[in-house]
Amino acid sequence: MRTPIVAGNWKMNKTIAEARELVSAMRDELSRLAADGRIEIVLCPPFIAVPEVSARVQGTPIRVGAQNMHWETKGAFTGEVAAPMLNEVCEYVIIGHSERRQYFGETDESVNKKIKTALAHHLKPIVCVGEKLAQNEAGQTDAFVGGQVRAAFQGIARDDARSIVIAYEPIWAIGTGKAASGAGANAVIGLTIRGALADLYDEATAQAVRVQYGGSVTPKNAAEFFTQPEIDGALVGGASLVAADFVAICKAAAK
Repeated sequence: MRTPIVAGNWKMNKTIAEARELVSAMRDELSRLAADGRIEIVLCPPFIAVPEVSARVQGTPIRVGAQNMHWETKGAFTGEVAAPMLNEVCEYVIIGHSERRQYFGETDESVNKKIKTALAHHLKPIVCVGEKLAQNEAGQTDAFVGGQVRAAFQGIARDDARSIVIAYEPIWAIGTGKAASGAGANAVIGLTIRGALADLYDEATAQAVRVQYGGSVTPKNAAEFFTQPEIDGALVGGASLVAADFVAICKAAAK
């Protein structure tokens, strides 16, 4: 049975002081929810707040992740952060978020390189895939999202693949307040994403990989997604910035 994983992507929000306040407001409740292993909870603040958040949740079952990383381990890449820097302060890293692809030129090739580097340095990738509205309406979701999955996992060993988390985030539902339906997201995850994994590896591996839904998840709609058999939690954006909302979403996942 796959353990649900709920990750809060704070994006470019929260100063160090604000991050400290947010963690303090929800640490105890999140710790209780994650204590028995029914759910895994990951907080992904901006780089500058990662060490502070890690220190604040030390000794609890709450995990910490970064929002991005470079595929090189060091060098003349001003403004970038390398895997060896991250694995001292966090356990997870988001790779290939749609905003990184849209605004910063991330490609399937760079996503694949980052995944390999993350794995080599004992970081657990949360790999994002998803289609635009035009692709969805044109019936291209299966080809596009399946292609992203195949490209992301190219050259990844089966055992490593099982440790990767995939976040299905339809771009048309991110930050728009327009979430996909639970049944619709479940179909894409079950048929397209797990189908691509089965083609690359085998059905057992496809069923072992955890796949989240991401895209305007709120306390009101979270249960609709979490009751779907193929959905293993959520990558939460705006709602993760409000302690009560994020706790409520995690409670829904724990059920």
